[in-house]
Amino acid sequence: MSYDPPRPVGRLLLTPEDPEGPARTRRLRLLGLGRRPEAALDAFADGLAELTGAPYAMVNFPVDNGQFFAGLRRPEAPPVTRGDGTGLEFGRFQPRDHGFCPHVVARRRALALEDVRDYPRFAGNPVVDAFGIRSYLGAPLIDSTGTVLGTVAAADVRPRPWGRAGLETVKSAAADLVARIERSADDGLPL
Repeated sequence: MSYDPPRPVGRLLLTPEDPEGPARTRRLRLLGLGRRPEAALDAFADGLAELTGAPYAMVNFPVDNGQFFAGLRRPEAPPVTRGDGTGLEFGRFQPRDHGFCPHVVARRRALALEDVRDYPRFAGNPVVDAFGIRSYLGAPLIDSTGTVLGTVAAADVRPRPWGRAGLETVKSAAADLVARIERSADDGLPL
């Protein structure tokens, strides 16, 4: 198990440290999560996208050297295209320094960014240019052992005023999903 060290830029730490990474990895293995896409988690991401009206939604588990989206909803066509008319595909695996979910995991709290470009810490994140991400809403998946398993999140290519209602929505979705995960593990049933 190895985790990439955080990447400092000047005195600003762009990707937070993850001291709980090894414990999380053990817990995810025990729960059978974080290694493959899950149809139930894709359906959950679809529901979160519908609920928030965002083109991207995900159930994200930090894994060795990156992040794995076991549940993912993404637009059919990439919203950001290059000069040749093609765009990057938002895949199920992203490096740890891509996106904002690692910040939610480290903070252990929900995060709403109405326009990521308003925050120097987040404006230079690779997903801003590569995928056109302009706003983000995420909450941690904290299980009954106190382990942050990962996050649920929605993202948009335009600024979004998520507000208190958005925060409550994503926090409630995270709590519901943790309950489903633990119930499934306790019963020995798939999600």
